[in-house]
Amino acid sequence: MADEKDELQVETPGEKDSRKKRGNKKLIIIIIAASVVLGAGGFAGYKLFASKGSTTAENAEHKQGTANAKTAIVALDPFVLNLSEHGRYLKVTIQFEISDKAIEEVVKEKTPQLRDTIITLVSSKSLSSISSPEGKFQLKDEILFRANQIMGLEKEAFKNLYFTEFVMQ
Repeated sequence: MADEKDELQVETPGEKDSRKKRGNKKLIIIIIAASVVLGAGGFAGYKLFASKGSTTAENAEHKQGTANAKTAIVALDPFVLNLSEHGRYLKVTIQFEISDKAIEEVVKEKTPQLRDTIITLVSSKSLSSISSPEGKFQLKDEILFRANQIMGLEKEAFKNLYFTEFVMQ
């Protein structure tokens, strides 16, 4: 029996090389097949998700374009203001988003009143009250409220305002 076991385990050097070559060939074929399948799946997924994303982006642009068709942006000249604390200054540039292009001329006519209101309001603020994000949002709300009061229209003339420059010293 011991002789039989020795006979079964004895292999020639040529057989060992052919097994290694067959094993390597199988491994290479499996790796190539897996790469092709993963690559095809990745490409199909990319095309599927990319087409959905572009459709969503196109819809968003279309909705934004129709929403902005009636609105307009009116920019005011920059303000350099003294804050309520001695020696503190604020340079701010504001742009108003108006709800209808038809009132753009009225807004331009009322620019001196808007500037006066903004100067009065902002110069009464302290550095600490407007330095935080919450303070800036509160300042925006106050400016919008007062600006809409100046316009005196039945509906709100200003939808939003944007600080395009906000530098404190």
